[in-house]
Amino acid sequence: MKMEVVVRVVVVAVGSRGDVQPYTALALGLRDAGHEVAVATHETFRPLVTGTGLEFRPLAADPRAVVESEAGQRWLASSRNPVTFYRRLLPLARKAALAISDDIATAVTGAGLIVYSPLGAAAWHAGQASGTLAIPAPLVPISVTREFASALSPVPSLGGIGNRVSHVLADVAIDLPFRRSVNRWRRDRLGLGPVHGFDLFGRLQREGLPVVNGFSPAIVPRPADWPPNVYVTGAWFLPRDPAWSPPDRLAAFLDDGPPPVFLGFGSMRPADLPAVSAAIAEALDRTGLRGVVAAGWAGLALDDASDVLVVDEVPHDWLFPRMAAVVHHGGSGTTATALRAGVPSMAVPFFADQFFWGTRIAALGAGPPALPVRHLDADRLAARLARLTSDDAMRGRAAGVGARIAAEDGVGTAVRLLADLAARAG
Repeated sequence: MKMEVVVRVVVVAVGSRGDVQPYTALALGLRDAGHEVAVATHETFRPLVTGTGLEFRPLAADPRAVVESEAGQRWLASSRNPVTFYRRLLPLARKAALAISDDIATAVTGAGLIVYSPLGAAAWHAGQASGTLAIPAPLVPISVTREFASALSPVPSLGGIGNRVSHVLADVAIDLPFRRSVNRWRRDRLGLGPVHGFDLFGRLQREGLPVVNGFSPAIVPRPADWPPNVYVTGAWFLPRDPAWSPPDRLAAFLDDGPPPVFLGFGSMRPADLPAVSAAIAEALDRTGLRGVVAAGWAGLALDDASDVLVVDEVPHDWLFPRMAAVVHHGGSGTTATALRAGVPSMAVPFFADQFFWGTRIAALGAGPPALPVRHLDADRLAARLARLTSDDAMRGRAAGVGARIAAEDGVGTAVRLLADLAARAG
């Protein structure tokens, strides 16, 4: 199989919009390179996928409905306690896992190549059943390394051995609770025997199977101890619709004064939404800064003011470069977009890998240390906003990181790599 031969690719994207959008960008790049491509993701993201002209294949579960449900709110509210957080997550995940797995098995039927997000690992099992190459494509580093702890670790480093152990434990924690049901599903749905062991991604790494990481080496340099089968391509950014233009009220607000700061938490919903909204309003007032506040899935709402504008969905790649600074929840996609914009940024992490990305921003000198949402109040936020908008050295470092990310061709690199991997497998 040569690169010019059309490959039928199914890209499986499980998660929130911050997950799905980069995979849609990758799928678009594959299609533009001449391959036949479909994206399998949740129904709520159908317009995102079909708006690019890509084929859509539905997966069960609505991430927004999960977040907004009573059980989802209890889960998010427990983020300060890792044990409770994990315990409340499992019932939510188990409820959706079987339906999503069945849909993934259907979606990848007939594929010549499967590319999947880690939460869509059922694609690997389905690929095993059909003899199709299935490649994990994480947006967060999941491969074992001595250089930093797992992205799910509460601390950035545990020493060389501790870091390696943390990656294995994170893999086991994700895999172990589902192993019995996964093996039953493999038998009943796919006609396969059981999988042994409890670290799927570690096993793939040890067996030399390819892992294609969709994050920027300018944000996370490739660890020197990763084996040759673990690749880093650069982040995957979706091209903005050339027909898009900002709402009149947003354009007028930006023209009416100095660059504002952006504050928004995407799909995350604070446990005490009124308190967080009040803290944002007070911090902006204290610092005298103008603000663009994204309502997001949480429905952040501030009282009307001449120096604050609340917006719904606005393309981050258009908006962030026009900001004085960006404050966000620390999702992988939002972090990459904020850093590429070349302005100082800061994460307000809720859980999981959001703390990892907040640590990376600070390590790059492109923003202050993360402010976990559980610690967010007007005093702390005002202090960080003041630093974000007054530290010229930080602004210069953020601009340098942004220039390096902008010079990458993450999608193009990934498309060429995937075509080569498919050719080798064929």
